[in-house]
Amino acid sequence: MALLSNSTAGNILGGSNISGLEKCELYFLFHGETKLGHGFRGFLYFVALAYCFLGLSAITARFFRSMENVVKHTRAIEEIDPCTNTEFVRHEKVWNYTIADITLLAFGTSFPQISLATIDAIRNLGNLYAGGLGPGTLVGSAAFDLFPIHAVCVVVPKAGELKKISDIGVWLVELFWSFWAYIWLYIILEVWTPNVITLWEALLTVLQFGLLLVHAYAQDKRWPYLSMPIARTKRPEDWVPVETAPSIEDDMARDRYSEIVEDEYGNSSIVDIFSIHSGNTDHAYQNLPDTDVDDSLEQSPQEITPEKDNFLSIWKQQFFDAFVLESPESAKLNNTCLRLAKAFWELLLMPWRILFAFVPPYQIAHGWIAFICSLIFISWIAYIVTKLTDLISCVTGINAYVIAFTALAAGTSWPDLVASKIAAERQTTADSAIANITCSNSVNIYVGIGVPWLIDTLYNFFAYNEPLRIENASGLSFSLLVYFATSIGCIGVLVFRRLTLGAELGGPKLWAWVTSFYFMLLWLVFVVLSSLRVSGII
Repeated sequence: MALLSNSTAGNILGGSNISGLEKCELYFLFHGETKLGHGFRGFLYFVALAYCFLGLSAITARFFRSMENVVKHTRAIEEIDPCTNTEFVRHEKVWNYTIADITLLAFGTSFPQISLATIDAIRNLGNLYAGGLGPGTLVGSAAFDLFPIHAVCVVVPKAGELKKISDIGVWLVELFWSFWAYIWLYIILEVWTPNVITLWEALLTVLQFGLLLVHAYAQDKRWPYLSMPIARTKRPEDWVPVETAPSIEDDMARDRYSEIVEDEYGNSSIVDIFSIHSGNTDHAYQNLPDTDVDDSLEQSPQEITPEKDNFLSIWKQQFFDAFVLESPESAKLNNTCLRLAKAFWELLLMPWRILFAFVPPYQIAHGWIAFICSLIFISWIAYIVTKLTDLISCVTGINAYVIAFTALAAGTSWPDLVASKIAAERQTTADSAIANITCSNSVNIYVGIGVPWLIDTLYNFFAYNEPLRIENASGLSFSLLVYFATSIGCIGVLVFRRLTLGAELGGPKLWAWVTSFYFMLLWLVFVVLSSLRVSGII
């Protein structure tokens, strides 16, 4: 991929006007692109952006699989039975329920936005003005998480089925820090140092993520003086009740490469990214079943710690599967049109599948190697997305901030949507589906905006002894106000549903769809008002 041919990208991202569409000399692959019409170029770049989002969804599937193996890691603890006075070994999950939600789950689903914002900050080093692509994407992602994802989750449960938050105390803590994150961002943008971010403000923003972790953990463990005296609702022993657990046949009937629940390596077991969650115990995660991958692993020690040859055979199978156009399930379809459509879809996904086959199998090192490699691929796609956004803004004249909190926010938030949807479908409570939303929004500010601003402010402090200036601070602050106002309306409806129906998700289909429509309306209000403000209309 060619580098940008001039330095106008910084001006575009900072919100400055382009000198004219006819002077746009940015290109993606070769200089001959600049001879094409701006409308046709804009269409091609939008298609390329959509294809990047498709690749982002594909690598996120592998990321979640590796993340699941990381969280399922256990440690052996020797204890003495008080009744028989004999020693026994108990296996305990290393990760705490709440910390796993906030760090691996929320951070993982937000990593596309975080990497995009970090790349935007690094390429703006030496510029006293911060780029608007990262903050715009993260604020837009927060709105997408809160409104459209809630709109999907509320209608996912079956008709009449109710799913409520079991640990309301932890959710209130996460909700508080989520709201405070955007209040804090408005304070440092408009009150303390208007239009300027100092080194200390950026550092405090990042450190508050640590406070969120400590506070949430204290609430989960019910530490005195640091937690609210709110009882935790008893959860079922099994994360997915036996009577509602999908069968292997139903799971294998899914498209092999659909969403996150796919089995990439041919295993005939159900692998769910949310099986990291537990029953009502504090010390362990109980899933269905409670093994690393499936029942066979518990019974076969060779598969728990596979030898190098097994790893290589699994890795080889990844490349073989990447070239398969027709899965056994699609071959059984009688409709020729459907088979051709599925084959075309597999052909469209093939370049991404071949590329991501280089990610090592998630069975190695408890998933950590695949976890890190997946993050590297996500960062690489985010870099391409930033380049395409420059081009789209250049050839269409659309402000990059508008593109950021609409197209980029929706595309990079797709993992959040899929993750929460699966949790709302399969989990017996609404904890992870809603916690993923609130925690992701907190991570977006404390890490997604805090870390890039810390990078820029540190550079400016040592290089120029100057703070970081925010050129589009007024538009960002206005979006924060609109988000805050509409989010109160969203949370208010969730509280109302809890008081009247007894649960946040599900219920009578009519009221579920009315709630879903209301949430989508709030999102449209946010997008329209923010776009009008950035465009200078209001």
